[in-house]
Amino acid sequence: MNTLVQPVIMAGGSGTRLWPLSRSGYPKQFLVLSGQASLFQQAVQRLQGLAGPEISLVPPLVVGNEEHRFLVLDQMRAVQVEPQAVLLEPVGRNTAPALTLAALQALQDGHDPVLVVTPADQTVTDAAAFDHALRRAVACAAQGAIVILGITPDRPETGYGYIRIEGDGRAPAAAHEPPPKVARFVEKPDARTAAAYLAEGGYYWNAGMFVLKASAWMAALERFRPDIAGAVRQAYDGRSTDARFVRPARAEFEAVPAESVDYAVMEQCPGSGIDIRMVALDAGWNDLGAWEAVWQVSDKDASGNASVGDAIVRDSTNTLVHATSRLVGAVGLSDVVVVETPDAVLVADRSRSQDVKHIVAQLGAEQRGEHALHRKVHRPWGWYDSIDSGPRFQVKRIMVKPGASLSLQMHHHRAEHWIVVSGTAEVTNGDRVILLTENQSTYIPVGQVHRLANPGKVPLEIIEVQSGSYLGEDDIVRYEDTYGRAPAGATTPGKS
Repeated sequence: MNTLVQPVIMAGGSGTRLWPLSRSGYPKQFLVLSGQASLFQQAVQRLQGLAGPEISLVPPLVVGNEEHRFLVLDQMRAVQVEPQAVLLEPVGRNTAPALTLAALQALQDGHDPVLVVTPADQTVTDAAAFDHALRRAVACAAQGAIVILGITPDRPETGYGYIRIEGDGRAPAAAHEPPPKVARFVEKPDARTAAAYLAEGGYYWNAGMFVLKASAWMAALERFRPDIAGAVRQAYDGRSTDARFVRPARAEFEAVPAESVDYAVMEQCPGSGIDIRMVALDAGWNDLGAWEAVWQVSDKDASGNASVGDAIVRDSTNTLVHATSRLVGAVGLSDVVVVETPDAVLVADRSRSQDVKHIVAQLGAEQRGEHALHRKVHRPWGWYDSIDSGPRFQVKRIMVKPGASLSLQMHHHRAEHWIVVSGTAEVTNGDRVILLTENQSTYIPVGQVHRLANPGKVPLEIIEVQSGSYLGEDDIVRYEDTYGRAPAGATTPGKS
């Protein structure tokens, strides 16, 4: 029997506990933290392995937010996978509404596929074991069950919720044995309780990965949370589409109650008559939820030290040093995390790495830029890196992708000098359109309408020197924009 399977990748998280490397503008799922691909790309590629004689795999659905939409497409195309659609949440409403959007989209063409739902920010080291577990889950879900993947615990972890299965606690892995039923879900325990779970057996970590038919999700949600089902359906019915992007109606989606998949449905299923089962996953899984988890999965020296980038570590034990832009030296440290980026440095006790979120919260409360953005900021057309600044000046390095262009724009308070480092620039400067090549430059006066484009087949790099009385990113008026980021003449923040 051939089963239609729809991968669903939840990519809307912000990853605040991996600050300063992860920020809301470029969160952890899009970072390369293990291997050669980002966590998001790894999730995409893992699910592509399901295709085979018994499974018809359709292109994945991605649920994310407006800010990351081009990043999603760029990273998927880099691994040669095209999404069926990218569902863009106008505001974050947790995972239950996100999964509901995906289920409604999957049901649109009259099919009722099995949804394989995974967060975009996890890592797995044993691909074969992961594939085997998912195939068991798909076969069970195709019969109407809701299936959750449970991680075989190897320590008394207090950071995860737990799943208790029925029976003797054994979760058979053989394909001919049905997965055990879920007896109950347990909240994150304290250390003593977690140790008791590990000793007793039959308890598994909740990985947040679910396998179920789209109709099964909608039926369970209608039963337990009809308010969420109705509100999301209303927002989805008012959707707009733009190529691969699907946008639910903003006002209606803002009215959707925020709730997780677990609280809304999964925890209600045991004892309700709904067939909910668990497939054990023993595949080197890690959710990389904090720097402690990154240290755990990293290659280490004989003293337990892990390092990334240009780092020299001496007379230290069980320490993680992550350098991104300069040399970092560490001497005499034990159980410490050091993370360096061009604009921020984190030093933390490894056991307190979960508390990094409090620093991020303080940065947000103080409205500091380091809360959301890196010094290097990615845009649909490329990126810019603010390499220096001072009173009345700022210097940026800008890269424009082949065939891409910034918006037609104007600044009220600053002039700009552009020097081409490599590639070819097409410059709109008032009424003139000129081509500039390496070592050539132009000047954009205050108030001049202008645009930068790359007509070539290689990346364009320029140095931009800004000067003026105000250099904030919100001094921009867009007139035309290739990426639909603002109506004509609107004033919006951000390098365009």
